Amino acid sequence: MASSSTNLNAQSKFDVFLSFRGEDTRTGFTSHVVEALRRKQIQFFIDDEELQRGEEISPALLSAIETSDISIIIFSENYASSTWCLDELVRILDCKKRNGQIVVPVFYKVDPSDVRKQMGSFGEAFVHHERNFPCEVRVQKWRDSLIQASNISGFLDSRSF
Repeated sequence: MASSSTNLNAQSKFDVFLSFRGEDTRTGFTSHVVEALRRKQIQFFIDDEELQRGEEISPALLSAIETSDISIIIFSENYASSTWCLDELVRILDCKKRNGQIVVPVFYKVDPSDVRKQMGSFGEAFVHHERNFPCEVRVQKWRDSLIQASNISGFLDSRSF
């Protein structure tokens, strides 16, 4: 059963947390992942609400990340353009380090080396971030997290290259 951030309580526990860029994959790839999880009756969290620019990650969403056994990160063309996604990624990798959370990266129509080296659309996103965020520490955490996540063995949609 899927839950959204609007009905999540602090006691919730999920098998899987899905991190994805909604405009890239919500109605395509991610919806297929959701249906597969439902068929297998896997408890998962998907934030099914459109986010407003400038919003911070809610405590409910952070709790969902922290109370999940597995996080699936769906890297897509515009993933790095979302500060929300990048903040999720930092928290997910923190949970991997602290709690041993399993992290599964999926490279959907992107090359893992573009994620790792922040090239292509990932590089373009960071040109924008560095211009718009005076806090270099936050941007550097995002960069480090992309490198770390892209070095985890994951899944690649090789048909997209």
